[in-house]
Amino acid sequence: MSVTAQALLAMLPLFAVATLLVGMRWPASRAMPVCWIVVVLLAGFLWQVAWSQIAAASLAGLLIALELLYIIFGAILLLQTLRQSGAMQLIQQSFVSITPDRRLQLIIVAWLFGSFIEGAAGFGSPAAIVVPLLIGLGYPPLAAVLAGMIIQSTPVSFGAVGTPILVGVATGLGNDADVMQYAAQAGFGDTAGMLRWLSWRVAVLHAVGGTLIPLFLVSITTRMFGINRSLLDGLAVWKFALFAAWAMIIPYVALAFCLGPEFPSLGGSLIGLAVVSVAARRGWWGAREAAASGRGELELPENWPSSWGKSGLSPAGIQGDGSETRSARNAPRSVVSSAAPSMPSGRPRRVDYVLAWVPYLIVAVLLVATRVDVLPLKAWLKSFSIPMTQILGTSVSRTSEPLYLPGSIFILVSLLSIIIWRMRASAIYSAWIDSARTTLKASTALVFTVPMVQVFINSHDGAAEYSKMPLALAAGVEYWVGQGWPLLATFVGGLGAAVAGSNTVSNMMFALFQFETGLRLQVDPLWVVALQAVGGAAGNAICVHNVVAASAVAGLAGQEGIIIRKTLPIFVWYALLTGAVGYAIVWYSTKGWLNSGTLITVAMLLSGLVVLLRSQAIQSR
Repeated sequence: MSVTAQALLAMLPLFAVATLLVGMRWPASRAMPVCWIVVVLLAGFLWQVAWSQIAAASLAGLLIALELLYIIFGAILLLQTLRQSGAMQLIQQSFVSITPDRRLQLIIVAWLFGSFIEGAAGFGSPAAIVVPLLIGLGYPPLAAVLAGMIIQSTPVSFGAVGTPILVGVATGLGNDADVMQYAAQAGFGDTAGMLRWLSWRVAVLHAVGGTLIPLFLVSITTRMFGINRSLLDGLAVWKFALFAAWAMIIPYVALAFCLGPEFPSLGGSLIGLAVVSVAARRGWWGAREAAASGRGELELPENWPSSWGKSGLSPAGIQGDGSETRSARNAPRSVVSSAAPSMPSGRPRRVDYVLAWVPYLIVAVLLVATRVDVLPLKAWLKSFSIPMTQILGTSVSRTSEPLYLPGSIFILVSLLSIIIWRMRASAIYSAWIDSARTTLKASTALVFTVPMVQVFINSHDGAAEYSKMPLALAAGVEYWVGQGWPLLATFVGGLGAAVAGSNTVSNMMFALFQFETGLRLQVDPLWVVALQAVGGAAGNAICVHNVVAASAVAGLAGQEGIIIRKTLPIFVWYALLTGAVGYAIVWYSTKGWLNSGTLITVAMLLSGLVVLLRSQAIQSR
């Protein structure tokens, strides 16, 4: 069979996912079992892989799915525990007094706090936390959803303490012979040894793409929802926006280089949040001028079209005739409409606000303590393992280390939070039940999606003597696209995340394909895998699953198509810019730095600079 024919057949499972989820709008719980059947039939009858190997790959996929569900449960349990205890309400309330300027609030809450929630929990959690918070602060629901989707790019590659890399990429690459050979020759030792260096590459690419995200965030908001409907109102805070971007990105890159994939989003956003909050309070980087200008005001709620959703303002901000007072409109709103079940009555004390952040600080400390090789905790936790070697007599193997998974730390900190906040039994019960229900909703899709990916990856040694499906795809890409592939690698990762609903799943599905494409092009394959991971993160901005979840939280069901159309340009810009940077990097040794990737990168950045300069000139008139 020709290279093109093999590549086209290998695309069938991906085509089935796209058709059922996007084209026919089936829910993942219904579509993914069908997609698993498609890849099983393809592997069994066309690739002629032994049925025992297909079954073994499916069982390995089930084990990985259980690990993912364990992480999801732990992350959601911590969030629900903090909600039921009242700690999350205090965290949210602590933002409202930092600055009255809507643009700066948006950067602090959506970009920084949203990135922190993504780094801590991942799996669409920013939609559940940030979107309601912004609505409570007085932002139109549609603006809140767009903000929650736009920021889901830079932090996502390291979301849920590195799950897209540690589980997605690591599982996707697995123990493939080419990967192991490359790791040994490059001095990494094994796949795990490559992940730290891969993380650094991913962080560098995100540093370029993420620099302008806060500025895009505020400019789009003022253009669509500001009282002046002006793009310039958002661009006016460019100094603060760039400062906020780099306040997170600098520690983000440093943590990726020094500690690996668990910490960049979690630690970078936390450091950025502290630095930027102080800067906003003290009026640095244009914050004082922004607050005094009043140009960040939003349109009055009574003038909102129905497509924006309903106002989330409290009655205290509304006059007797139903219109909002100017002072109420400009003043921050409390996000706490009523006391949480376990929240102490009366005015919160300063120590209560500190205690609200303690659980996440404990998570950060425990993650560091269990991930640093010089401490004994890492070896002790990894010693509790569940090996599954040569499953069903095949070469497929998998070892699970449940205590080392982030889910164990999340559950432990949740239990500590119960003690810290002296939670009532009813609140504890609600937190655990709600977390179990949320995890259960994700289970059906995952228990078929991950086995599908594992069969796709382990489709080797078939009687038809075809290359495994990711390698067949890589051969087709080399034949069709050739050296231009790095420019498209991010788009593949992004579309994979948009369709599958997860950067982790996208990386799992395409990491080996991207790696092999890099080898075939004779460039550093880790940079190509990094482009996959970055594109998969950016794809969350147009992810159908995430948009549906965010829309449901905001009461905007049925407007998912409108939201995706508005976030699509952000995804295209992010994927093209990082793809161009990746192209420039991988080809500089043979083409020099003055290549197509460099030219595209410079052109995109210069166009942004021109827009800024023009806006400054207009404002100075």
